[in-house]
Amino acid sequence: MPSPLLQHMQRFVEFINSADETIGREVVSESARFHVPFQEAPLEGFAGYMQILGMMRSAFSDVQWSLDDTVIEGDRVVASFTLRGTHDGEFLGVPATGKKIQARAMNIYRFVNGKILDETGLPDIFAIMMQIGALKPPGAQ
Repeated sequence: MPSPLLQHMQRFVEFINSADETIGREVVSESARFHVPFQEAPLEGFAGYMQILGMMRSAFSDVQWSLDDTVIEGDRVVASFTLRGTHDGEFLGVPATGKKIQARAMNIYRFVNGKILDETGLPDIFAIMMQIGALKPPGAQ
């Protein structure tokens, strides 16, 4: 039987893939803090996480995450994800290109009472920006 934290992570993935706010409220603490690479101050609470999802879904409306691997210790989960989607909206100032993307993310979570209290999100923004043409490979003209 999977550990309770793994079950909570699987439920979290169900939430981010569906954007179902009912599920989100089950797994995200109202006092949660989300550390993201595109903002200095952490986003907070359920509304903060919905802001992250909103940014991703406005740029990649069909984005889906697959949970590839987890390491669980105490109240912490380190999770490796693959995210896939189509760049059909603006992403970090880059207009929609229609290109398909696939990138990795390595996130660290802390759970309290079955809910995410803290997340450090480390998506491979560099890979995404390369795939949508915002950055050129070394040596490219």
